[in-house]
Amino acid sequence: MSFLKIDELNEIYYEFIGPKDNGYTFVFVNALTGNTTAWNGEIGEKIIEDGNGFLTYNFRGQDKSKFDGKLNLDTDLIVSDLCLLIEKLKLSNIILVGLSIGGLYATLAVEKGIKSQGLVLINTLRKNNTRLKWINQTMVNVARYGGTALLMDMNMPVIASPSFLEKMKSNALNPSNYRGLEKNSGIFKLMEGSLTANWDIDWSKIDVPVLVMTGHHDKVFRISDDIDDIVNSMKNVQRLEFTDCGHLIPLERPIEFAVHLNKFAKKLT
Repeated sequence: MSFLKIDELNEIYYEFIGPKDNGYTFVFVNALTGNTTAWNGEIGEKIIEDGNGFLTYNFRGQDKSKFDGKLNLDTDLIVSDLCLLIEKLKLSNIILVGLSIGGLYATLAVEKGIKSQGLVLINTLRKNNTRLKWINQTMVNVARYGGTALLMDMNMPVIASPSFLEKMKSNALNPSNYRGLEKNSGIFKLMEGSLTANWDIDWSKIDVPVLVMTGHHDKVFRISDDIDDIVNSMKNVQRLEFTDCGHLIPLERPIEFAVHLNKFAKKLT
């Protein structure tokens, strides 16, 4: 276990394994309700096998990381923490990889001056409109009254593939797990803070190679025409369409996902 201590009340939990020789370090940026376990198993092993390394960490508000309860865990704080961690660990030759809103946070870190050799966006691309704002606010409301268990039960049928649903079913749909999140709990503060995210980012200004991964069973965030418009505005972009996956590609197809990351890294060399 490693921690980047910010002060007495704030620290960031992280796991880091460096690359071999001239390999790349994949910096994984979680989704709001994610944690390091999404990346440090089969994905991490496959990356290391290919000579690359990885950094995975938990936001302040996520498991093992600490935060001052008086803080707002908003977009600026999350992006600043990502930049701080990269700078303090003196990482170079990195590729930023973000799942869902984590892809937005990674992109904003590049905008703030983090030097990344590439950017991988997993079910990130979406347009800022009434529909998106409605979805985001509703998710916060659901978490307030039924916690992450109700939120996941509500979302899974419309963001995951049928095969992944079967894997999740044994631990799902249990009303006794529905407990509203405390207002000052880490995950709730992260979810509430995510409402500050500006999805009107100018994607055309990204000047590093981008790999866009999209899962077709994501019926919540995948709006094909919107994704096409955004991708077509980018300067240097590759697309991967996962017809058998949903929103959580790294969890649904970890080995395949890691293979594609290594291939993306090789193309950058």
